[in-house]
Amino acid sequence: MKKTMIAVLVLMASFLTVNAARAASDSAPKQGAPPASQLQKATFAGGCFWCMEHPFDELPGVVSVTSGYTGGHKNNPTYQEVSAGGTGHAESVQVVYDPAKIGYDKLLERYWHNVDPTAKDRQFCDSGNQYRSAIFYQNEEQHRIALQSKKALEQSKPFTGPVVTEIAPASQFYPAEEYHQHYYKKNPIRYKYYRTGCGRDKRLKELWGAKAGH
Repeated sequence: MKKTMIAVLVLMASFLTVNAARAASDSAPKQGAPPASQLQKATFAGGCFWCMEHPFDELPGVVSVTSGYTGGHKNNPTYQEVSAGGTGHAESVQVVYDPAKIGYDKLLERYWHNVDPTAKDRQFCDSGNQYRSAIFYQNEEQHRIALQSKKALEQSKPFTGPVVTEIAPASQFYPAEEYHQHYYKKNPIRYKYYRTGCGRDKRLKELWGAKAGH
C-alpha cells in the first residue's frame, strides 16, 4: 500500500513538473529573439483574451503574446474582478514584436480580422465593457497608424454598421493569471468548444469572409 501511494505521488509530481515547464515554455519569448531594446509592444482588446493569443502567436516577427488586463482604474486586478466588470479593464493581449520583421500596420490588419468592430461593449457571446474592442497605442506613431487603419476600414469595410472600436493611449498592463496564458495550447478541446459555442468563428466569417482570422 505504501509503495502504491509513493508511486502515485511520484507520478503526480512528474505531471506537475511537465505542465509547469510547458507553461513556462508557452509564455517565454521565442528562440532567436533580438535584444529587448530592439523590440516594441502592441496592446489589443478583442473580447476573450484566450481567442486573441493564437492569431498573433503565429505571425513571423512576433516574439511573445501575453494575456492580461488594461485600460482600468484598479491596481493588480484579478480575473474575477475584471470579469465582474467593476474595474474598467478590458481583457487584452500584449504583443511583443520585432519591427524589423513585422510592422504595426500588419498587426492591426490581423487584429481587425479577429474582432467584431461593430459591437460596442461586447464581443460575440461575451457582454460588458470588459469585453470591448480597443487598440491601446504605445506612442504617437502607433496612434497615427491606428487612426489611419481605422479610417481605411471605415471606407472599405465589407459589412454594414459603424466601426466602434476604441483607440486609446496604453496604460498599465497587468498579465493575467498563469492558467489563462496560451489557453489554446493548454486546453485545446475546451478552447475549441468555447470558440464554437460563443459563435466567434461564425460571426468573423460573416464580417470578413475569407479574411476572417487572418
